[in-house]
Amino acid sequence: MKVRHLIHLHWRSGFGITPSSLKSAKFLSKQNNVNSIFDISKKIEPIQLDLSEFDQFLKTPYKKYKNIHGAEAATKLRQKSQRKVRELNFEWLKKIASSDCIFRQKMTLFWANVFVCRDNHIFHIIQFNNTLRKHALGDFGAFVKAVARTPSMLKYLNNNRNVKLKPNENFARELLELFTLGLGNYSEHDIKEAARAFTGWNFKANGDFIIRTNKHDENSKTFLGVSGNLGGDEVIDIILKQRQCAEFICKKIYTYFVNPSIDTSHLNELTDLFYKDYNIEKLMRHIFMSDWFYDENNIGAKIKSPVELMVGIQKIVPSVFKKQRQVSYLQKMMGQILLYPVNVAGWKGDRYWIDSNSLMFRLKLPSVLLNNANISLMPKGEFEDDFSDFYNQKSQQFKVSDQARAYFETHYANISKEELKAILVLPKLDQDTDEMLNIYQHQNAYQYCIQLMSIPEYQLC
Repeated sequence: MKVRHLIHLHWRSGFGITPSSLKSAKFLSKQNNVNSIFDISKKIEPIQLDLSEFDQFLKTPYKKYKNIHGAEAATKLRQKSQRKVRELNFEWLKKIASSDCIFRQKMTLFWANVFVCRDNHIFHIIQFNNTLRKHALGDFGAFVKAVARTPSMLKYLNNNRNVKLKPNENFARELLELFTLGLGNYSEHDIKEAARAFTGWNFKANGDFIIRTNKHDENSKTFLGVSGNLGGDEVIDIILKQRQCAEFICKKIYTYFVNPSIDTSHLNELTDLFYKDYNIEKLMRHIFMSDWFYDENNIGAKIKSPVELMVGIQKIVPSVFKKQRQVSYLQKMMGQILLYPVNVAGWKGDRYWIDSNSLMFRLKLPSVLLNNANISLMPKGEFEDDFSDFYNQKSQQFKVSDQARAYFETHYANISKEELKAILVLPKLDQDTDEMLNIYQHQNAYQYCIQLMSIPEYQLC
């Protein structure tokens, strides 16, 4: 494979590629390189945290716990859970940066912005996150049904309050609008009927899914033209029979993994394939094996998300992510806090990652992480209540580990500056940027690497 195509493949399937990995991969065929990405990512690595201190939280509903132990004890337990969610945020980012199953990590990150959910109950949100990881490359229909059964999603979209005498339409509406079909492909009547089908869906105190039959509507319903005593699974099956569902998901996948600007013929090709069996792995293999995936207009066409930017730097120079507080600060400053989506529609991505404030921060980030620079900018967006203690100072100092510099000098000793530039920067350089980089040719490789990561073109992948 061409080196440029390999780098493109590894940015789309992961978070970039190291020179050592590139050296061995460039002698393999496209088929073997793609197979390697999928073979490595077959393993499912759930995130695990020590949650033994929350045993009572798991076994007893919050209201019951409050009645038994008092309001103050219940509040403290909930606050502990929120802090543990922040720890999960940190562990997730570390797993993304360190896991060998990198494509599964990339897919998990993608699906987290499709099946958007938020929850401060640590047991429930870690279960939700691991559900995304488990199904990320599997059958889409089974994936939707699994997500719909998680306590976090049941709570987030109020389906745990959806009962036959008073149907709650929140989950049904978002299932159709944001998860499967998109606006304009169903009616208000379909929402109401789908909501009735999901009545009674709930969970036990330990998180196990349950249908409360006395709360479920057993009467006939008509959804997307199909009538009968429909339940939630039947509604999802009917949705999957709509070609629009396959197209809706393929659009999301195309804009995330290929190009924010959609080629209609390529989208139709993907939709036809996905509609046959909703096999996510087969769809992604097809994309990475397609010649058009490597077209020049698809290379360097995406603005990196904050997580892609951070992990991309970490991939080249490990030992960046040291302190939970500082990693949370960086996410907030750039507008993407894992586990804390902005709303049920998720992050818009691409050009929405960039404004005048965040661009300045992003350009300075490599110097902050690798060169002991100071940060002094206001965070992007509104303060998160659960994270506000991390952002009450306008300036943060990041101390670079000596190990980071030593690692770079050891592993990049035989890499030329031109090779380093080819690996780190995919888009064609602006003339002014190219001239500026020529000025820095005399610097050592470590400082030159920081300069490469600090140019506007590095924001693209």
